[in-house]
Order: sequence, then C-alpha cells, then structure tokens
Amino acid sequence: MHGAHFAFTDRWGGVSTVPYGELNLGGAVGDDPGAVRKNRFLAARELGLDPADVVWMNQVHGAEVAVVTERQRDGEAPTVDAVVTDRPLALAVLTADCTPVLLADPVAGIAGAAHAGRPGLAAGVVPAVVAAMRELGAAPERITAATGPAVCGRCYEVPAALRAEVAAAVPAAWSETSWGTPALDVAAGVAAQLAGAGVTTVLRSPVCTLESADHFSYRREQRTGRLASYVWLGPDHS
Repeated sequence: MHGAHFAFTDRWGGVSTVPYGELNLGGAVGDDPGAVRKNRFLAARELGLDPADVVWMNQVHGAEVAVVTERQRDGEAPTVDAVVTDRPLALAVLTADCTPVLLADPVAGIAGAAHAGRPGLAAGVVPAVVAAMRELGAAPERITAATGPAVCGRCYEVPAALRAEVAAAVPAAWSETSWGTPALDVAAGVAAQLAGAGVTTVLRSPVCTLESADHFSYRREQRTGRLASYVWLGPDHS
C-alpha cells in the first residue's frame, strides 16, 4: 500500500558553517553552493529519497502554483510558492519562520506543497494549492495536510495595522504575543483556509522556530539557513 510521507528537517547534521550551520538547504541565502548540494544529498539519503526526485521552488511569497510532471534539472526550479504532482516525486518547501504546508491524497496519488508566509497566506496560496490538487483528481476530504515548524502566534509580533490587514483576509491569523502586542498566527490561518477548502485532517507541528535553537529563524538571526519540509507518496513499511 502506498501512503503519504511528511518529513521536516532541523538545523543539524549538515556541512554548512556559521552562520548557516549545519543543515542549510536553501540555495539563495549566501551559503556555499557546494555545501547546499551536499546537504540536500544528505537529507534525501536520510529520508530514503533519490535527490534527483526532489522538486524545489524559487519561492517569492506569492500564490502561484506549478504542476510538476518530471524531474527537475539544475536551475530549473519554478518561481512559485506551491507545487503539485501526480508523479512519484518528492516536493520540498524551504522556510525559516514561514509555515510549510504539505498535502497528500494517497488514493488519487496526488501530493502538494506550499510556502505560506504572511504575504502568501493573505494572497491565498493555501486554497490555490488545494484547488490545483482537485484539478488533478484529489478529493479534499481524502487529503491529509501537515504544517511544519514555523514562528508561532505568540512570537510573531507585527504592527497593529499589518495585523488588521492580514486578519481582514484571514481572520484566524489574528493573534497577540505572549507579552501583549499585536501578532499574527500564520499556521492558524493556514488551518482555517484548509478547512474552508474542505481539508479537515491537519497535523500541526508544535515547534516555534523563533523559540527553538534547533531550527533556523530569520526573525531571530536574519542571516541564517533554511529548513526543508518534504512530502511524497510511497510504500508504507512496518
């Protein structure tokens, strides 16, 4: 039987050095490209994946979705914030505080992945990726979604006007920091948008990247690495 597989990296086990140490998987943050390639190889091997089967994105904080039907060549990552496929490929999302969203309908053999930062959330990248999966034959009631490590709503402080702007589009994202100032809860907004699109099975990571020393956080460090979240469909092993 083939099932859905979700995986989330932390910052350890790679070859990158300060300030990207150790397992930086992002290729556009200033790290040595050779180190990034090695890290992507190590992560894929640990997950039992062929690195050539991993699909990456050139993420731009938007809501565009690409349908992927074949392996990528080097430098061919689509400039989008969500990808879907009905092929035996693994989809990857890079983050360092934003919310990675992974989705799978094992019955239809369709997977999806989205990068949901504040702008993408407000722009609708989450309903867009679900819609793209439906066009390929997925059924929302069969989709399992998982959100990975991200800055939490108790830590993601923003100006009051920005909170109001995002909450006008996604009310569930309205939040307050643990010290009483305006904040956004992007993961909560993602869960609400998934529910609105008919996806009711949502697994949420408890990890706040800003609070965790084991994860990269742009808000904490600015110049830092990127985590990766992976989704793929494959055999279930006991």
